[in-house]
Amino acid sequence: MPTDTTPTGSQTPGRGGLYARLSVAQKRTVWAWGFLAVPILFYVVIRFYPTGNAMVLSFQEWNLLGDRTWAGLDNYRTLVADPVFWQVFRNTFAYLLLGTPISLVISFVIAYHLDQVRFLHGTIRALYFLPFMTSAVAMAWVWRWFYQDVPIGLFNNMLASVGIPQISFLRSTTNALPAILAPAIWAGLGFQIIIFMAGLRAIPRSFYEAAKIDGVSSWTVLWEITLPLLRPTIVFIVVLSSIGFLRIFDHVFNMTSADPGGPLNSTKPLVLMIYQTAFSSYDMGYAAAQTVVLFVILLVVSLIQLRLLRDR
Repeated sequence: MPTDTTPTGSQTPGRGGLYARLSVAQKRTVWAWGFLAVPILFYVVIRFYPTGNAMVLSFQEWNLLGDRTWAGLDNYRTLVADPVFWQVFRNTFAYLLLGTPISLVISFVIAYHLDQVRFLHGTIRALYFLPFMTSAVAMAWVWRWFYQDVPIGLFNNMLASVGIPQISFLRSTTNALPAILAPAIWAGLGFQIIIFMAGLRAIPRSFYEAAKIDGVSSWTVLWEITLPLLRPTIVFIVVLSSIGFLRIFDHVFNMTSADPGGPLNSTKPLVLMIYQTAFSSYDMGYAAAQTVVLFVILLVVSLIQLRLLRDR
């Protein structure tokens, strides 16, 4: 009779499965991809699939009830020929080109001086951050009340008290966009101030000590030391703020709810146009085409961010 000469506790080749024959490094790789599979699956289902579906839908006609029908480039031709779209396009970039530099300058000035404050520093910083934590809807309605006519509106009551004629803030084609932009800028200042302060605290103090020993003026220190070393922080805030202003919606929708988009569409951004096209006109294909345009704009902004960081 043949006897089993295999030592106790050992396995013959082929037993234990494929995983048992992997090396330690290979097992680590398997576990790493196993954990990464969860967020990858999340992004595929929640992000990538809807994005791809919207791109396909932009070449189709669909009203949410019937079947999708292929329309080719008709939605994009309609978009190019639509005067409302070009008005909305200008409004969207007006929010971007006005809101981004104004918020950047104001938040930096506040953060720069707040960084030098030692008395009640935490309390003051929390007060500046409070608007960022407030609901955008509630904030928009409060500011809408501020802009009302006499005797309701706060601002017009203040103007009337010093003999200045009241201003039509939200019903004027020239005043409505700046009036909506003001609370949008104010709402984002807290976040930008915190980021700027983090960037300022990350600058080594040795640079300032050396400049102080050399007798360099504070203005030169600002331009030659602080701002160059804050460049990564500035790039981050500019790109994040730009995306926020390109996607502005809550303030416009709630402050002009009686006339969404303001008088003669003077305040309507692209996101609000997409919302109205999709859920008021139920033209999902046309709304998808507008979404693709917004996606391209946001993609270009992101590529600019990558280019600026690479140049660093």
